[in-house]
Amino acid sequence: MKLTGKKIFVGLSGGVDSAVSAALLVSQGANVTGVFIKGWYPPGMPCTWAADRRDAMRVAAHLGIPFVTLDASREYKKGVIDYLLAEYRAGRTPNPDVMCNREVKFGAFFAYAKLHGAHFIATGHYARSEDGVLLRGVDRAKDQSYFLWAVSADALAQTLFPVGGMQKDAVRMYARAHHLPVATKKDSQGICFLGSISVEDFLRAEYGSHLGEAVDEAGALVGTHEGALLYTIGERVPLPQGPWYVRRKDVARNVIVVSNERLVSGGMTTRFALTDVVWHAAETGTVSCDAEYRYHGPRVAGVYDTASATFTPTGPLAEAVSGGQSLVLYSRERVLGGGIIR
Repeated sequence: MKLTGKKIFVGLSGGVDSAVSAALLVSQGANVTGVFIKGWYPPGMPCTWAADRRDAMRVAAHLGIPFVTLDASREYKKGVIDYLLAEYRAGRTPNPDVMCNREVKFGAFFAYAKLHGAHFIATGHYARSEDGVLLRGVDRAKDQSYFLWAVSADALAQTLFPVGGMQKDAVRMYARAHHLPVATKKDSQGICFLGSISVEDFLRAEYGSHLGEAVDEAGALVGTHEGALLYTIGERVPLPQGPWYVRRKDVARNVIVVSNERLVSGGMTTRFALTDVVWHAAETGTVSCDAEYRYHGPRVAGVYDTASATFTPTGPLAEAVSGGQSLVLYSRERVLGGGIIR
């Protein structure tokens, strides 16, 4: 695609991937504007947003492109944080990065860019979009297509992923070769926009710790825990005479049910019912495909029924799966769609 003269708004996060994305577009003659997206940040908790914004500004200055800050705190608080807290209160395990992409990066940011006449937006995600078809990133270790299933077709058709066809090592090499200010900056590991803050840290700060009982599947007490909503299904819990893994949890009673086995009960095949489905493919009816039920989790072969929004694996699963997680459906490299497991 020829990008000379095209007006492109790039989401500059202050990291190396978005910096290289902007640099690549500038090298192709695009009219690039760097946009730092300001989210919502929990009061009293450490956050790197100010430093990230400063790094994003340094990248823009180095590239000689305009730089603006988009305040998306309202959309982030409502669409990501409030959603996350409501899901954990209900005993489910949500994926905040999926909602962050849908509501903020490809919601508020996309709308802002279009309002200001951009032909495209661009981000530093390791994914690819060809004619609006969402594909895995070339670097499988960094592929982020799992987090993008809920992005609208309209947004995908007008989004560029400049580093999606690159290996991470090549991205770092490009950043060093072009003297980008963030060439050696470490990747963020926390919740989208919250820097180094983990989900567990955030939940502890929001709800505190509440001592509760951990029981086995026969109801016998095996130990105590610090709060049922802090744990996810399948997570290993440090209890006496372990290993112990969470099978179920009762948030209202603050009780978790644990087992020495990580396998789902009996190793039986599970039928997943999905909500909030986004289906990108033209195929309808029963579609043979693969699925992932957690980021970089195992590939599971099965059949998706577009009429009932259900996915049935063709064999048993090796681990427990939590409601609230995203199930993403693939046909080789292509993302067919996804939904939230109920």
